[in-house]
Amino acid sequence: MATRKKVKLVLQNGRIMEGWSFGYDGPCDGEVVFSTAMVGYTESLTDPSFEGQILCITYPILGNYGISKMMSDAGGLLKGFESEKIHIRGLIVTDYCEEYSHWDAVKSLGAWMEEQKVPGIFGIDTRLLTQILREEGSMLGKIVPVDDDSAFEVADPGLENQVAKVSCRDIIRYGQGDKKVVLVDCGVKHQILRNLIVRNVEVIRVPWDYDFNQFDWDGLFISNGPGDPVHCAVTVENIRKAMQTGKPICGICLGNQLLGIAAGATTYKLKYGHRSHNQPVRQAGTTKCYITAQNHGYAIKEDTLPADWEPYFINMNDGTNEGIRHKSKPFFSAQFHPEASSGPEDTEFIFDDFISLL
Repeated sequence: MATRKKVKLVLQNGRIMEGWSFGYDGPCDGEVVFSTAMVGYTESLTDPSFEGQILCITYPILGNYGISKMMSDAGGLLKGFESEKIHIRGLIVTDYCEEYSHWDAVKSLGAWMEEQKVPGIFGIDTRLLTQILREEGSMLGKIVPVDDDSAFEVADPGLENQVAKVSCRDIIRYGQGDKKVVLVDCGVKHQILRNLIVRNVEVIRVPWDYDFNQFDWDGLFISNGPGDPVHCAVTVENIRKAMQTGKPICGICLGNQLLGIAAGATTYKLKYGHRSHNQPVRQAGTTKCYITAQNHGYAIKEDTLPADWEPYFINMNDGTNEGIRHKSKPFFSAQFHPEASSGPEDTEFIFDDFISLL
């Protein structure tokens, strides 16, 4: 502790919380959000949906199993990571465990963050911070040296197109099969790609603003991603064109919101979002409930859905929409993450349902 540098978290509401630096020695700013996940920090930090955000982990100890070597599977996707880099701008924890212990680990969490220039702060009362974010909502913040008295000037990531920052730049193909699935990359997690590849289809991954309607495909999959869906107007227009074909369409997370907007619904920002491994959702019209992994800050306004659409899933904590489906056409989506990684895999059947429609 004596060799650690003192830093502080400064919140938009004027609150200051002091702690100790780990990871990269430098300042950062962004939207401060919290996740109640207990494990899976390598997956969370590399999830593109966290782009632009400073993440507070509520589980008290982080770093105890270190970071494994970045190795690719047969499909060229990294094992144990959801993208090729860390996407959070900063990390907030109560207790950072520098002495990791795991047979597969090759470096500490702090060393990995230092390599990728991502600052962290520990020694923070994350229970109090989470209380503040739950009561006042997610807010802007920055991690700076303890003697930094500069004015609070933090740009709101929500006003920028975060999807454009995390989407692929070129068309990438994966897998083999008789059916072709176009995947619109709004910040796709590797586990979504894996779940499609293992179901024996050819996956054609395209950039968020690419007009995929110009070539032939059997099904459309719209990925997860960061930020406000209103920035993806080009994607929405391409989805609307695709809907005219009547071919199967499935969306996950941001993909759920974009499909909803394409259908004619509107979205809104949640007070503090859903970021955890234990969100309970119920399938609409049934008593079936599932425990799901989630990472999003926006949702569909259910009462704006057109008459030919209906809710598919409902969040049992706050009643917000967790998925939609068309009443007669093969279009459906889920706000949660059926691919998990990390988290429960209770809803992986979403991928089977989509493939069965092709």
